[in-house]
Amino acid sequence: MQIHIVLVSPARAENVGAAARAMKTMGFSSLRIVNSRVYLEEPARWVAHGAGEVLDNVIHYDTLAQALADVDFTVATTARSRARYHYYCSPQELEGVLEEKRRWLGHCALVFGREDSGLTNDELALADILTGVPMVADYPSLNLGQAVMVYCYQLSSLMQVAAVSEPPAQENQLKALRERVASLLQALDVADDRKLGDWLDQRMGLLAQRDTAMLHTLLHDIEKALKKAPKE
Repeated sequence: MQIHIVLVSPARAENVGAAARAMKTMGFSSLRIVNSRVYLEEPARWVAHGAGEVLDNVIHYDTLAQALADVDFTVATTARSRARYHYYCSPQELEGVLEEKRRWLGHCALVFGREDSGLTNDELALADILTGVPMVADYPSLNLGQAVMVYCYQLSSLMQVAAVSEPPAQENQLKALRERVASLLQALDVADDRKLGDWLDQRMGLLAQRDTAMLHTLLHDIEKALKKAPKE
């Protein structure tokens, strides 16, 4: 599984350089940057210090949605607790989740937000799961370069060991599952239940391949039953 590091609108070239250096040190190479050209500035290369090839191969996108268009599984980092969003994985827990996902998904994105404001709610909604670094101190966030290093260090083992192949999964299996669930909620006239919808969105991101396939089967049976049910 290819893991792409995605930085959304970074403001400081030095932070991008620090992120590139952290990536190179831990075996990561794919850096995507959204709506920012600071990686082209000299300070980024100074701080990168030996990781210039990571900066040379940066792919720029205008929006986060474009950066995730070819990604099978998206993890968004956030330092803020929100009414609709909650942490589901620490960096340590995320390693286990991706260890399972790497057996049947080709591309994963790890998304980091703006230095001052993080990711918007709309951007967080593009993720399959959320992750955050538990903090002991009152100060609530890490520097961007530090945050990238924490995750690259924790996930570095995934870059060093060849994945054990499993039978090919249905293409876009997780995306298709989300669409089927959304359609079912609509059919059941509960699509406006925001709490239920958000909970389902987050929990589906944690499903293993076998669980995803079984849920597809269950939804298929429910859809058939709904079609046969007499209309009032």
